[in-house]
Amino acid sequence: MNRSEIEIKLNRDRAWLLETIGGMPEDDVMKPATKSEGDPSKMWSAKDHLAHLIGIERWFNAMIRRHLDGDANPVGLRQDDKGNERTMDQIMANVHRMNELWVEEHRAKPLTHIIAIGQQMRSETLELLAGLSDDQLLEKLPGAPWADGTIGGVLGANADHGRMHWKWVKEGWGGGDAGG
Repeated sequence: MNRSEIEIKLNRDRAWLLETIGGMPEDDVMKPATKSEGDPSKMWSAKDHLAHLIGIERWFNAMIRRHLDGDANPVGLRQDDKGNERTMDQIMANVHRMNELWVEEHRAKPLTHIIAIGQQMRSETLELLAGLSDDQLLEKLPGAPWADGTIGGVLGANADHGRMHWKWVKEGWGGGDAGG
């Protein structure tokens, strides 16, 4: 995926997600949709899913920056800081815990604040994209299981991530097709 395709995808899918969630009545935005995988006693709303997407985009950007700074384990999922391999159960438990902490930190904030945080994060993503060379976009991000594992693919995965979560929200409400 080239830089133009990445930017178009990021902008198009963000606009779609904002139109979809932003056009809903507030009661629907806050309505429980899915069980938290980090704390099954809690339910995530559409707003929580939107906050989660921002957190993941933030983490993806940080992973890419660590890689560009020479970190040999920029993703940090498969091994701990000592280089010990983690099991898939350990990886997913850690990911779910981080997700829940981020969502919980933002749960009481109004939707307009979540959208503003998303705008700031997308701005940072686009700034990061603008600063990368075409060769860097094709570099593999060590340990990245998303898209094709390249920096460009990981950046573009942010767009697909939103549509996937919207599908889960709709399914959680008992709806069918997620649209888009």
